[in-house]
Amino acid sequence: MDTQALKGSWHVVAQSGDQVPLFFYSALFLMYPETRGLFPVSMATQRDRLVGALGHVVSNVDRLDDLVPFLQQLGRDHRKFSVVAQHYPAVGQALLATLEHFLGSRWTPALAREWTQAYELVAKVMTEAADESSATSPPWWEGEIILHEVRAPGIAVIRARLNYAYPFRAGQSASISVLLRPRMWRFYSFANAPRRDNTVDLHVRVVDGGTVSTALVHGAQRGDILKIGAPVGDRLTLDTDHPRDLLMIAGGTGLAPFKALVEQTAYEGPRRDVRLFVGARTSRELYDIEAMSKLAAENPWLTVVPVVSHDAFYSGEHGYAVDAALKAWRGQDVFVCGSEEMVQSSVARLLDAGVPPAQIRFDEFTSAGGREQ
Repeated sequence: MDTQALKGSWHVVAQSGDQVPLFFYSALFLMYPETRGLFPVSMATQRDRLVGALGHVVSNVDRLDDLVPFLQQLGRDHRKFSVVAQHYPAVGQALLATLEHFLGSRWTPALAREWTQAYELVAKVMTEAADESSATSPPWWEGEIILHEVRAPGIAVIRARLNYAYPFRAGQSASISVLLRPRMWRFYSFANAPRRDNTVDLHVRVVDGGTVSTALVHGAQRGDILKIGAPVGDRLTLDTDHPRDLLMIAGGTGLAPFKALVEQTAYEGPRRDVRLFVGARTSRELYDIEAMSKLAAENPWLTVVPVVSHDAFYSGEHGYAVDAALKAWRGQDVFVCGSEEMVQSSVARLLDAGVPPAQIRFDEFTSAGGREQ
């Protein structure tokens, strides 16, 4: 496989920006109209995901050890869109037509062969992972909302009871869909460790342009059904074999996975010193501080420090959570979760302060993920 040819040609195509996914989906729906029903009515977010996923695949095409797990997860995750093996050739033809269109005279028979071989390999890895996953789990679970509380402006805590046993680990997340926004999925972290009653908690904040988050906070109610994809991610899960003290930095609803980790430590051990810094703009946005303070009171190994950045009347700690956390850093592993901007700025601040990169854990954001939390 000529990886440099693939990377170079994709770099040229990517220069056309939004025109690339617009052409791709137009070609796909014209050639295979039956595929239109697999996608949401609004394609705006979907277009961004396509470019993000393709860019990730091409940029890692010469690093198969990193690329294969990504493709396998992508294949497993696409089951929730009702994608089956027969759809992959259609997508492949639309992709080749798109590349040919934007490359023009640079599109040669040799390059066409390279892209065909590369796509066939991608499709093979994804379909095999999907088939293997289908043998052991459904494409999605259904969960009935049994609690819906708007805790602060634009922030809701939601509890759903799932219809089947749902095996996940504290710190993981899953893609969520609500009937008010069919065929639209966004990733949210679970705010609890696994429970015997098969319920999960979600902390959801409305984000600008967030159709799913808006529906979950302002439209969903008790009795509504959520679709929940398979759990993903291990970057924010705990190593129970080699327990280390932890410093956690949460921004907004980034608190969710850390609350799950605290619950896991309380239920299962082993005990470790945990310092959790919860950042918010105003005191009103400390939507779960009462529950976290109760956990801290019950567990002497846990310290919870709320930090507010834009509230002159707040009597507690002022500033940014990462700066408050650095004052308490004594070599602990550092976990960070929040908005993409918050994570990037916090990680940069930690590195500048001398925290070793190997001791910093955070969720990776990609366009393919579609995270709204």
